[in-house]
Amino acid sequence: MLITNTIKRLTICCILLQLNLFVFAQAGRLTIADEMEKSINTELLNKWYPRSIDSLYGGFLTTYTYDFKPTGPQDKFIVTQARHTWTTAKAAMHYPGNLVYLKYAKHGYKFLRDVMWDKTYGGFYQMTDRKGHVKTSGVAAKEAYGNAFAIYALAAYYEASKDPSALELAKKSFAWLEKNSHDPVAKGYFQHLSREGKPLRRNAATPALSELGYKDQNSSIHLLEAFTELYSIWPDPLLKERLSEMLLLIRDKITTPKGYLVLFFQPDWTPVSYRDASRDTILKYHNLDHVSFGHDIETAYLMLEASHALGWVNDTATQKVAKKMVDHALENGWDTAVGGFYDEGYYFKDENKITIIKDTKNWWAQAEGLNTLLLMADIYPNDPNRYYQKFTTMWTYINTYLIDHQYGDWYDEGLDKSPDRKTALKGHIWKATYHHYRSMHNCIQRLCR
Repeated sequence: MLITNTIKRLTICCILLQLNLFVFAQAGRLTIADEMEKSINTELLNKWYPRSIDSLYGGFLTTYTYDFKPTGPQDKFIVTQARHTWTTAKAAMHYPGNLVYLKYAKHGYKFLRDVMWDKTYGGFYQMTDRKGHVKTSGVAAKEAYGNAFAIYALAAYYEASKDPSALELAKKSFAWLEKNSHDPVAKGYFQHLSREGKPLRRNAATPALSELGYKDQNSSIHLLEAFTELYSIWPDPLLKERLSEMLLLIRDKITTPKGYLVLFFQPDWTPVSYRDASRDTILKYHNLDHVSFGHDIETAYLMLEASHALGWVNDTATQKVAKKMVDHALENGWDTAVGGFYDEGYYFKDENKITIIKDTKNWWAQAEGLNTLLLMADIYPNDPNRYYQKFTTMWTYINTYLIDHQYGDWYDEGLDKSPDRKTALKGHIWKATYHHYRSMHNCIQRLCR
């Protein structure tokens, strides 16, 4: 009897301990969620909006000094304009009581529709000046990447506003890509296009360091992202086919067996590689051929998101590849001292271990890492990689080295490696609100479940 009562008491103690641990862990998650919610509202959205609204010429101003003073000519890049539109549309849904975000999203949508859409040949222009005059100094007047982000924004704005014209423009954008950019033979999409929509090819005059004419992982993963967003509001059969095509292409061809993405390809998907060249040549061409830990960890999330949107129940194949990508990034690109993902690594010939060739930590990779680490922590709570621990380390890193608690927003690189970035531009055509808003928003939703 004594033994039985002792066992009962031990069992009750174990249950209470487990319950206390659960309550403690849940309280910790909610604390982080509150910190992120506060940061979104006091160090991000309120710094950009309505400050970035261009009331004179439409769209958004994008270039700001470290202390949020507008600077420069304020050219308008399709990617940045779309990202601001997407962010404000998502904020409108997250904060339905605050009607200003829907107003800002509509403002962005009108600029995309009225100025950046080519009414003669279709598709979205790559760049205009502040007044909306098309700039054609670049080689490619249009890109699949930019049009993908336009679709991404249009789908989000339609979801927030239910404005049918936004959905119609998203459908037209998808049709334009289908007609001009999609490769019916080798699959995937041509990235660089003329104004008329003709894919641009490499030739003898193309500079060796140029990306022109290559297919690439970056446009591919963001087409996947855009199609996922559009499919959630428009379950069209052809769109579903292209979404599935892109997911399988990224998962099974662009991702290597080690668990990282090849960056650039010939049109037939032959990888662009300099691995057999000298070390100096490899470093010279590193922009075309390296391991990008930020893209890898971002892609893990985007693949799982696409698989979920497609309704692929128990998609262990995609889940396995996504996990391998995250584990590879943690094993090879994670700073074990203070946290954060390095920018670039390389597998030099005859070396089994990766070499970090750029140890800076750009803001978007840390934002994507934050989001994906929490996702993996919830999928694999007992994994020895301890994804949740890495997630909390990442949030501490971001709070310490990336968020500007004085002037707002994030520095474009972690100050632990790049202290000079404290006075660098706070916003520019490649840095808006999309990566870090999405990351913190997704984390808040997951932490509060």
